[in-house]
Amino acid sequence: MLDPNPNTGSDDLTIGIRVSGAQLGFGDTKIFADLAVDFAPGSFTCILGSSGVGKSSLLRMIAGLVPNSTGTIVASDGEALTGRITYMDQRDLLLPWLCALDNVMLGARLRGEPQDRSRATALLAQVGLADHPHKLPRQLSGGMRQRVALARTLMEDRPVVLMDEPFSAVDALTRMKLQDLSARLLAGRTVVMVTHDPMEAARLGTCVHVMSGSPATLDDGFHPAGSVPRELADPEVADLHRTLLGKLELAVP
Repeated sequence: MLDPNPNTGSDDLTIGIRVSGAQLGFGDTKIFADLAVDFAPGSFTCILGSSGVGKSSLLRMIAGLVPNSTGTIVASDGEALTGRITYMDQRDLLLPWLCALDNVMLGARLRGEPQDRSRATALLAQVGLADHPHKLPRQLSGGMRQRVALARTLMEDRPVVLMDEPFSAVDALTRMKLQDLSARLLAGRTVVMVTHDPMEAARLGTCVHVMSGSPATLDDGFHPAGSVPRELADPEVADLHRTLLGKLELAVP
């Protein structure tokens, strides 16, 4: 999902997000009731929880994509998030009639802005697709399409990046490579990622929350040590993985 507004904020890529009094319901079902959470500037926060608990709804609320929600969602500097946020879906959402390069530049095209082909080309190279800029999505593998989507997200150059299960549709090895790539290319930005995979959270999260309950709440979060992405062989990663699995098992109604 591309932000329809240009980045009118500062060049600071370390703003955080403050959510307070968030409420959302559908019919008689309350998804959130007075939910509050802070996402620290420059953090990579992973949110785990059972299917349907409200993880994606929270992400979409922050992105401004849920019109019937209420509450306050602002940047840590007190300003609105408009123009400072981008959203990456679990689907690549590439336009099938545009080549990889044109898909990366889609945001500028939709806003009627000049398209920076040199920067888009450089980003494709960063995600390992330097030899494929003119291929259509149907000519790319699932992992390659997700790399194009990641390059498009980076092309938006926003300080806040929201990711909803962005690598769930690819094989395990490609998924790990994309995790490593995301950790490297999104360093310094404030990232909030929804995932069903506790190992992914253990590798990438500087903070990991588990969402549970109805209405849903977030726990206080785990703050594992070390830089990301963490190695699979790291004993602390294995310990956190076990802890998160246990927490998720207790959270299932």
